[in-house]
Amino acid sequence: MVQPSKRHLLKGAAAALGAAAFAPQLWAQAKPVRIGYAMSRTGPWTGGAQVSQEPNYLLWAEQVNAAGGLDVKGVKRPIELISSDDRSDIETCVRSYEKLMGSDKVDLILPPWGSNANFAIAPLANRFGYPLMAPTALSRKLIDMNLPFFFSILQQPDRMMGALVDMLVANGAKTVAIVYMDDLFGLENFAALNNALKKTSIQVVERKSYPLGVKDLSPVLRGIKGLNPDAFIGITYPPDTILASKQAKEIGFNPKFFYASVGTAFQLYKNVMTPAGAEGVIGMGSWNSKTSPGAKAYFDAHTKKFGGKEPDRWASGHCWAGLEVLQAAVAKVGLDRKAMRDYIAANTHKTIIGDVKFTGSENTAVPGTVSQWQNGEFEVVWPTNLATAKLNPNKSAWK
Repeated sequence: MVQPSKRHLLKGAAAALGAAAFAPQLWAQAKPVRIGYAMSRTGPWTGGAQVSQEPNYLLWAEQVNAAGGLDVKGVKRPIELISSDDRSDIETCVRSYEKLMGSDKVDLILPPWGSNANFAIAPLANRFGYPLMAPTALSRKLIDMNLPFFFSILQQPDRMMGALVDMLVANGAKTVAIVYMDDLFGLENFAALNNALKKTSIQVVERKSYPLGVKDLSPVLRGIKGLNPDAFIGITYPPDTILASKQAKEIGFNPKFFYASVGTAFQLYKNVMTPAGAEGVIGMGSWNSKTSPGAKAYFDAHTKKFGGKEPDRWASGHCWAGLEVLQAAVAKVGLDRKAMRDYIAANTHKTIIGDVKFTGSENTAVPGTVSQWQNGEFEVVWPTNLATAKLNPNKSAWK
């Protein structure tokens, strides 16, 4: 886990720069680009935040500084990260960003983790005029607010749930059971899932919501097991994804399709369940190191920097893509945030996850996807034109 700190001034070692090394004294002369954010280091959002976002911010700043600094319209300047713990609390998160943009007047901001936090911060960033490149905001309501400075890189609920349902239909699923988190993320994905299922002949045999911080899902899972559905769909946060999987294993509930997210794309999931135990589980994922040469380079650099800790195979890639887009905008137009916004909105951007293109606030270039654990890798299995492996349509027994 990333250690809490208020301020990181990340400087690349001269040895890493080789023949292109700049004189260290130039760091003192170049005005840093101050980039602020609040991130969950304590509280229930920490698991997702410390896998999908903050490690990427630290790695990116380190890499950029090691290459001489951030290219600001042709001038290299060091990145200075100014950050704090939002404690998984909306009010703390809002106050932190108000300070960063209001009194601190940082040059740029990076987004917090999760749909709820971004829903609270996006209008604020729009008011202050800061582009917000959100890799973990999964909310059609937020997209529909039409905030010019807000950009959501992650695929939205209708795309992700639509891909899942298409996959189930194509592979003969007849019945499903659904559990979902009772918050913005869970409710929007549940609604999108229901809408997609209504267009099919798949029967929903159970729908159950649960609250944040749930400690036991076994009664719900036992009831679902008795209904013998072809597919289980859990719209879950990382701790609940692991809880549902472990308890399904304990009671012997093993449907043909076992889908849980978010958190299934995390290395932690494979470690806790063991690679053999995770085999065949499906969830929200969109990339892996096979997706592109850039994706492999990023995956390897992340794993090396954080002592073997891998990025997740969903939001981490989108987070890095957002940083790539932000970096390209600064190189093109400098730190004029309105010009940055216009550049981001108007162009198709090449990233490690492929093309990113925004229609309003939504990245419409990346379709909905489904991934599956196979032989220790979270493979993209749907749609087939983006697949890194073929879907196994019959989950193996829990091990």
